[in-house]
Amino acid sequence: MLVATDLSKRYNDVTALDSLNLTVQPGEVFCLLGANGAGKTTTINLFLNFIDPTSGTAAINGLDVTKAPLETKKYVAYIPETVMLYRNLTGIENLEYFAALAGRPDYLRAELLNFFKRVGLPDDAPDRRVGTYSKGMRQKVGIAIALAKGAKALLLDEPTSGLDPKA
Repeated sequence: MLVATDLSKRYNDVTALDSLNLTVQPGEVFCLLGANGAGKTTTINLFLNFIDPTSGTAAINGLDVTKAPLETKKYVAYIPETVMLYRNLTGIENLEYFAALAGRPDYLRAELLNFFKRVGLPDDAPDRRVGTYSKGMRQKVGIAIALAKGAKALLLDEPTSGLDPKA
């Protein structure tokens, strides 16, 4: 569960987010919609504890992200608008590496391939270098990485950027 209580963030006297209150329950899909500069990415950054709130709290599974930053990151996976992968590694090498960083070094190749299948990557993608992928394919690898982490919540920033309509 994600909870924001009177969450605000100011940058040099400019309000990026003002008194946000929200609760996202397990199983819910929650979208932040708004114009550029409305505070969508700022909200995600606050939940990830990448930036500190000016006031209020952000909590994941009942834990304040500023007081338990490492613990709360265990429950979420973040997919930015531009997924950064190792271009010289293959898709499956990237997935295996990032899954291991997330504490899941135990996946068999067949399980990793299943993540690629779930996100709709072509059959030849796992063994190709990521440097040959389109932006949409890299986004799908990012989603596969998030799924492999087994996180309770996915935080996606501009999740459809670069994806085809079928994806």
